[in-house]
Amino acid sequence: MKHQRNIALSEESMDAWLSLFGLNDANVSLLERELDVSISIRGTELSIAGEDLETEMAAIVIDKLLNMIRQGEQVDSMRIRYAVSLAREGKADLIDEIMHSIVATTNRGKPVRAKTLGQQAYVEAIRNHDLTFAIGPAGTGKTYLAMAMAVMALKNREIERIILTRPAVEAGEKLGFLPGDLTQKVDPYLRPLYDALYDFMGVDAYQKMLERGTVEVAPLAYMRGRTLSDAFIILDEAQNTTSEQMKIVLTRFGFHSKVVVTGDITQTDLPAGKKSGLQEALDVLGNIPEIAIVRLTGKDVVRHELVQKIVEAYASHQEKMKSEYKSDKDVSK
Repeated sequence: MKHQRNIALSEESMDAWLSLFGLNDANVSLLERELDVSISIRGTELSIAGEDLETEMAAIVIDKLLNMIRQGEQVDSMRIRYAVSLAREGKADLIDEIMHSIVATTNRGKPVRAKTLGQQAYVEAIRNHDLTFAIGPAGTGKTYLAMAMAVMALKNREIERIILTRPAVEAGEKLGFLPGDLTQKVDPYLRPLYDALYDFMGVDAYQKMLERGTVEVAPLAYMRGRTLSDAFIILDEAQNTTSEQMKIVLTRFGFHSKVVVTGDITQTDLPAGKKSGLQEALDVLGNIPEIAIVRLTGKDVVRHELVQKIVEAYASHQEKMKSEYKSDKDVSK
């Protein structure tokens, strides 16, 4: 049944409304397509026309998006589609819950929030567990949110130092051909970790903490033989660890420490036939309740929306290949 819903536009909220509409009303057009409604302005009223359910859903989504804008968040096509998907699942109220959860603040004073339910579950897992595994595709905020939690823990004096590490796997290149000593050779592998630290600390503060040993960024090989207490340890790109390397990290942390292990098990750069230490750890430790395992998906991608489509396309392709491989094996029996 067709229905029309009118929403009054006040002068005080006009800036928020203009931000919601987007350039050339692009956001409104997207809402119309996603919810199959017609949205127009008549004088001082916003009119939403369509089927009863879609019209009410559009009004709810618009209200939630306006709340985002009032809290200083940018509303883009990715945010709109995610809000619509939550509304369709009857979870629109959770949009507010996500928005009220500030994870950290950047060096420039910008609040960092979880942008999806998956990200929020990830943040809560880190808060409530000493060991957390975050598994998911590129762009889901695995490393960035872990870094945010580490910096906040340091500022709140919950820990004394941050240790960031990742395996230096040769993905098509040879370390021996790179210039410099070992530290300089592995520096490109650690660059994403530096970038996140700069964002939260600023370059000068980071350099001072690095000199004092409060922050340590090191290749995984440097972790052997150490016991790390009062530390926040982040193992990034863990899909490229061997079984032995993973055990080194998981048996290094001591009292009052947290460990966050991030990775994408579909993107390993290990030699063919070599099992990922991350996959083995998930198989071995999956039933221990004190260990959190968070699985992020394409819905949690917060980079350019094209990244989400790429992730979903690759996931679909891999499922197809697995199905074809299984069919071929069944035929050959």
